[in-house]
Amino acid sequence: MKPEAEQLAEIESVTLGHYNRHAESYWHGTKEHDVAQNYAAFLAPFPSDKQLDILDLGCGPGRDVHYFKSLGHRPVGLDGSEIFCRMARAYTGCEILQQTFLGLTLASQAFDGIFANAALFHVPSQQLPTVLNKLHEALRPDGILFISNPRGNGEGWSGQRYGHFMQIDTSVQYLSAAGFSVLDYYYRPAGKPGQEQPWLAIVAQMKTG
Repeated sequence: MKPEAEQLAEIESVTLGHYNRHAESYWHGTKEHDVAQNYAAFLAPFPSDKQLDILDLGCGPGRDVHYFKSLGHRPVGLDGSEIFCRMARAYTGCEILQQTFLGLTLASQAFDGIFANAALFHVPSQQLPTVLNKLHEALRPDGILFISNPRGNGEGWSGQRYGHFMQIDTSVQYLSAAGFSVLDYYYRPAGKPGQEQPWLAIVAQMKTG
């Protein structure tokens, strides 16, 4: 059995290696995805006329950074993939941070909201509390965290990508322990029967008091 530090390093390097190798096909396969429901859910708690500082966590090639910029917000992207970061900078003209999820270094209270679409499920369960605490620290008071992950039970390898899959109850426990309250959640794609909705989306806010 490898030491935990070696296991975590392998999880990150192999998963990021997969995305680096398939960056172009990933971009072409996801750039037209309809995530309007997720955008609307994330932005709903904010005043409609407020210009927001947004962190797009796991920004990939920059689709969502580009969208938030088009609305007049100030998005910053973050991804561990060197190639994704390069693509996102070219596509959006925005600041894109190359950081791994297990090596996050974020300024305190730098963002009004964090948009983590199809990203945090790559964080192993033993490290998820640490990552969520760092995201909490990076948010301003009453800040919003949006997460959307494939739902399920357990964790492990799927090909060359590592995934940690949870249902709503377990997700709420992790979020609550990190200082978040769940405002809303739903399953995607909208309008499908439950067995055809593999995605769980959650809107959470920093707890007050």
